[in-house]
Amino acid sequence: MGRRTRIVVDDTPLASRIGGRIRAARLAAGLTQQQVAQGRYTKAYISSLEQGHAKPSMAALDFIAQRLGLPAASFLERDGRWDRMEADLQLASGRWAEAAEAYRQLLAETTERAARAEVLAGLAEALCRLERGHQALGVAAESIELFGALGRPGDVLTGRYWLAYARFQAGDATGARSLLLQVLDDLDAPDAHAPSDLRMRVLTALGWVASDQGAHAEAVDWLDRARALSDDLDDRRRAALLSMVATNRAALGDVEGAVRAGTESLALYRSVEARLEAAILENNLAVAWLQGGDLDRAAGYAASARQRHEAAGDQRSLAHVADTEARIALADGRPDEACQLATEAVTLARATTNDRALTNGLVTSAVALDTLGRRDEALDAYAAAVAILRGSGPASALRDALVAWADLLAREGRHREAFELSRDALRVDDPSLEAVRVSASA
Repeated sequence: MGRRTRIVVDDTPLASRIGGRIRAARLAAGLTQQQVAQGRYTKAYISSLEQGHAKPSMAALDFIAQRLGLPAASFLERDGRWDRMEADLQLASGRWAEAAEAYRQLLAETTERAARAEVLAGLAEALCRLERGHQALGVAAESIELFGALGRPGDVLTGRYWLAYARFQAGDATGARSLLLQVLDDLDAPDAHAPSDLRMRVLTALGWVASDQGAHAEAVDWLDRARALSDDLDDRRRAALLSMVATNRAALGDVEGAVRAGTESLALYRSVEARLEAAILENNLAVAWLQGGDLDRAAGYAASARQRHEAAGDQRSLAHVADTEARIALADGRPDEACQLATEAVTLARATTNDRALTNGLVTSAVALDTLGRRDEALDAYAAAVAILRGSGPASALRDALVAWADLLAREGRHREAFELSRDALRVDDPSLEAVRVSASA
């Protein structure tokens, strides 16, 4: 194996700029270093940050920003061109569009192979986080090739993880699953030298793939294996993992298990003041309680989720909540209100290009319209949902929509059309959806 080489980047100027901003904000707030540090850090650590002697983590910046009543982004404003540490901080802070911009600029200026491989790896992750899997495919593949040539097997495995992520987003769930399984096998090699958390991340990703394809029992198995390795996770990442467990247990009809995992996850999210994640989980818990038949609790969680998303101006996530509220209204015998809420979900989803919320909202709208006797409109809603699902999946949602659409056609006496759709539903056993695409184009 070749000698492993890392490019050493001088982060001192950026650390000094951030430190200066922290000090200025602290003085403006009239707080001492001890007061800012209280509860998590030490006075000495805050002092070291302010002097630029220590590189701040994103968790530290978030904590300090909250103590000073500022957004963490206020410490990260740029002076001129991007540098590597700024790009990495943008990625770590969840500002993925800014990170992608930074990595692209750095890529245009970087010719040294090791530095280029690392920038490509950062860009691949940022693009995947932005759900731009098609764009990430070539970026991830190039980083893997360079890391391989440099003799850095751990980075190769991480790159393959992001390549699998990109394939999944690009619609190749089968290829993503195959690649993740290969990474899982290769992690057992004595010279893997992979990040300590990569195995847990791969297991979690396998859970995502299985969940997206409707294989919820398999998803729970993968996620339970990931949970066994999660002792060193921070509260936010542990909460995210538990949230996935809750979602899949709810899909299996295990309401008790879903609520138990979801409640633990929600407590963790609230402990780290992760308001967006807490709101998303509250919506998931609303769905779990809806499946369990407790409409009052379902409505309570959904209302809390709506309040959080509206306060944050998060219309993309609000589309999911509106759909949940529509389903609750349907279960409570209020189809007119359900129709209005489903229309809201569809409108928000279209405005934010959220295909998952859009298809869910269209199907819920179809059910509400059918209940109200507006069957032609219901058929149109099913057709619109299926048209999107044929191209993007997930397979389980496509299958369910086809079956519901066929059932309505049969009740309308359109038996031949219903039969064709039922045949399509039976063919939805290929995660790539190719069988249904072929059928649809025939």
